[in-house]
Amino acid sequence: MNKVLLGVVSVLMVTLVVGLGACSQAAGGDLLQSEEPRETAPEVSASDGATLVEGNSAFAFDLYQELRGAEGNLFYSPYSISLALAMTYGGARGETEEQMADALRFSLPQNQLHPAFNALALELDSRGEGAEGRDGEGFRLNIVNAIWGQRDYEFLAEFLDLLAVNYGAGLRVLDFIGATEESRVTINDWVSDQTEGRIKDLIPAGAINSLTRLVLTNAIYFNAAWEYPFEEDMTEDGAFYLLDGGEVTVPMMRQTESFGYAEGDGYQAVELPYDGGELSMVILLPASGRFETFEATLDAAQVDGIIGSLEHRQVDLTMPKFEFDSSFSLKDTLSALGMPIALSEMADFSGMAGNQELFISDVVHKAFVSVDEEGTEAAAATAVIVGATAMPPSEAVEVTIDRPFIFLIRDIETGAILFVGRTLNPSA
Repeated sequence: MNKVLLGVVSVLMVTLVVGLGACSQAAGGDLLQSEEPRETAPEVSASDGATLVEGNSAFAFDLYQELRGAEGNLFYSPYSISLALAMTYGGARGETEEQMADALRFSLPQNQLHPAFNALALELDSRGEGAEGRDGEGFRLNIVNAIWGQRDYEFLAEFLDLLAVNYGAGLRVLDFIGATEESRVTINDWVSDQTEGRIKDLIPAGAINSLTRLVLTNAIYFNAAWEYPFEEDMTEDGAFYLLDGGEVTVPMMRQTESFGYAEGDGYQAVELPYDGGELSMVILLPASGRFETFEATLDAAQVDGIIGSLEHRQVDLTMPKFEFDSSFSLKDTLSALGMPIALSEMADFSGMAGNQELFISDVVHKAFVSVDEEGTEAAAATAVIVGATAMPPSEAVEVTIDRPFIFLIRDIETGAILFVGRTLNPSA
């Protein structure tokens, strides 16, 4: 059975402008937990939940437009980035808060935004019951948060309570001053553990220094089987045509099944559900010679319209196997999106520690995606292969993904976009 395996981590580092006295205590990651438990049944209206998802989706494609200028394949988790920055936003005040809200598309006030993030995370945590994942271990969509603070630095109880209640995150104490490298390794090891070893060495050497006071991390690990598996013996090598006119030979998977399908001026779209039917991959395939034009105008409204127009059709689908990772610093990108003050010494994060010494020194993101034919059988896959909406094979529409495409992973019920990617060369 085919599998899709994704690991994503976002890390945010908030650093003091003025260094403190040196400290020699070891970095061990001792947990300083707020006495407030996580709210497991937040009172969030349907409109607040929808507003959060709509804003997060807008940010996802604002970010895409900033990142698409980079060469090669691209993959990131806008949800992971939004979540890590939302935790930081909880301590922002004044113009810093205003700029972050505008750039991140946070339209809810703070007292409604954080419970809405909590409600969405709890909803996503309920996904996949009884569904299959890789190696027979079951479907996994694991979303975890952690806060790493400088030993003896005094953070406000109100800030720690907000993070504990809404994000389930306790403060793990490290010594960035006296044990900088050990602190970096501790955080990277945590990241690796949370992503089953798929994301290693997230924070590069030198990114943490003696001025670092707080690192907020969010890790997402996703592992799921297709609801309709491809047959391995149907996979054959085929041509994939690159933007520069060249081509590469890659393994192409094939099947004919009933999928959500839409087409419009210059594109085709197909939706592939995962086992359990709660999450899906949506593939956007621009027409030959139209990729750059399609990509340049892509935004949340267009994606929402395409998803809304999907209708079940019998689809003769051909698509490549692919695997790649992306890593980048988002500091300049976020500044360009409209929050430069938060990333400068003029920042006001007085909601964290009662002073204005803190600013964001960097936002580091790394993501991994693999789509291939390894994995275990999903018991539900065979049971749902035959559907009442299936059309006769003679009416199948052909979708051949043999050129650059854009894809996203979404939660069907809430509409939350968890991952966004671009495959220019599946062999890279």
